[in-house]
Amino acid sequence: FKTCPGRVLCKLPCSGEKEVDLAVQSAKAAFKIWSQMSGMERCRVMLEAARIIREQRDEIATMETINNGKSIFEARVDIDVSWQCLEYYAGLAGSLAGEHIQLPGGSFGYTRREPLGVCVGIGAWNYPFQIACWKSGPALACGNAMVFKPSPFTPISVVRLAEIFTEAGVPKGLFNVVQGGVATGQFLCQHPDVAKISFTGSVPTGMKIMEMAAKGIKPVTLELGGKSPLIIFSDSDLDNAVKGALMANFLTQGEVCCNGTRVFVERKILDTFTKEVVKRTQKIKIGDPLLEDTRMGALINRPHLNRVQGFIKQAKEQGAEVLCGGDLYVPDDPKLKNGYYMRPCVLGNCKDDMTCVKEEIFGPVMAILPFDTEEEVVERANATKFGLAGGVFTRDIQKAHRVVAALKAGMCFINNYNISPVELPFGGYKSSGFGRENGRAAIEYYSQLKTVCVEMGDVESVF
Repeated sequence: FKTCPGRVLCKLPCSGEKEVDLAVQSAKAAFKIWSQMSGMERCRVMLEAARIIREQRDEIATMETINNGKSIFEARVDIDVSWQCLEYYAGLAGSLAGEHIQLPGGSFGYTRREPLGVCVGIGAWNYPFQIACWKSGPALACGNAMVFKPSPFTPISVVRLAEIFTEAGVPKGLFNVVQGGVATGQFLCQHPDVAKISFTGSVPTGMKIMEMAAKGIKPVTLELGGKSPLIIFSDSDLDNAVKGALMANFLTQGEVCCNGTRVFVERKILDTFTKEVVKRTQKIKIGDPLLEDTRMGALINRPHLNRVQGFIKQAKEQGAEVLCGGDLYVPDDPKLKNGYYMRPCVLGNCKDDMTCVKEEIFGPVMAILPFDTEEEVVERANATKFGLAGGVFTRDIQKAHRVVAALKAGMCFINNYNISPVELPFGGYKSSGFGRENGRAAIEYYSQLKTVCVEMGDVESVF
C-alpha cells in the first residue's frame, strides 16, 4: 500500500436497480437461514469475524488510511472500535429475550423479540469501516441481513468487511455491499423487500431518505450532522480542557459529525485558553497519513477542501479573526504535493450569528466564543437546529451534571470529548437525527416485538 494523494486508487461500477435487487434477494435468502439460528450460534460467527479483524488490524487500518486520508494512528483506533463492536453485539446475541407476563385465571402472555428482515446501511466517508460495523453488529446480532452502501468517496474497506463476514461463516449474502451514489441509495430505500434503513450523513440527505422510507412505512435510524457546543468553565483543568478542545475539533481532519466546534470559554480564562489552544494547534503534525508521527492527514477531496476554505473566507468577511491556520498546506514530500491538505484553523472574535458558528463546516476549524454565566452559555449552546453532542469541562461535578442535563443533545461529555465506547448509545436530538447506534439501545432499532396472549380457560365472549 502507498498513499496516492490526488490520484485515482481504483474504479468501481455503480450498482443499478438490477444489482441492488440481486443484493437484496441474496440477503433475503440468507436471512431465512440466519434468523433461524440460535443467538449463541450467531454469537460464535460474530466473534470469529471480530477475531479476524483484530488479527488483521494493521492491514485493515492501512487500507482505511488510504481509503479516507486520516492518520494511521487514528485508523488503528477505528479498527479497534470495529472489532470491539462486533464482540459486544456477539455477547448480546445469545441473551436477546422477551418477557413473560402472568394474567388472571392462569392465563399468560409473552413477548418475542424478532428480527426485521433485510436492513439497509448507508455509510459516510469519515469512518467507513467503523460505521459499517456499528450498523451491521446489532443488525446481525438480532438475526437480520444487511445490504450496505458505503460512500462513493470511500468504497474500499467495507468490501473487506464483507469478505471477513464470509470467512467467519455467515450465510452467503447475509452482508452484501453495493457501490454507488444517490441513485443506488434511492434503489435501496425504495426496494419493497427492505425492512429498515440506517443512514449516517448530512441533514438534507437524511430528510430525503426519511421521505422515501415513509412511502414504504419503513423504520429509519438517522445519524446526521451537528454543530455541537463545548463549554469550558474557568474552574476547569486548563491543560485537560485544551486537549479536549483539540480532540473535539481536529480528529479526522475535523471531519466528524459530533465535533464540538463551538468552543464557549468563560471570559476570565479566554486569553489564557486561546493562547494555549493556538500554540498546540500550530504544533499538529500534518502530512503523509501513513507515517507514525502524523496526526492530521488530507481532507476527503478537492471540492470539500474548497468548501471548508470558503467557510474560513466568509468568517473573515463577517469579522472573525484567524488566530492560526486556515491556509492550504503543501508537504515537503513531492509525492504529496497534490494532496488535499490544510492547516488546522482557530477562529477568534466569533459571534453567535456568524455562518462559521451556525453551520456545520466539517473541517478542521474551531470557533472560540466567550461567555460570562452558566445560564447564558446554556441558552446559547442550545440555540441551534442541531443536537448531536455537547461537552463540559469543569472541576465542579454538580455544575457539570447540571449543565449536561440542560443541553439539548444526545451525546454529552464531561471532562473529555469524542469518546464513543460501543457500550454507550450514540445519536442525536432535533435535526441531528433520531434512533441510536451502539449500546443495548441499538437492539430496539434492529428488532421488533411480538406479543402473544394465551388463554387458559374459556373465551369470555360478549356475543
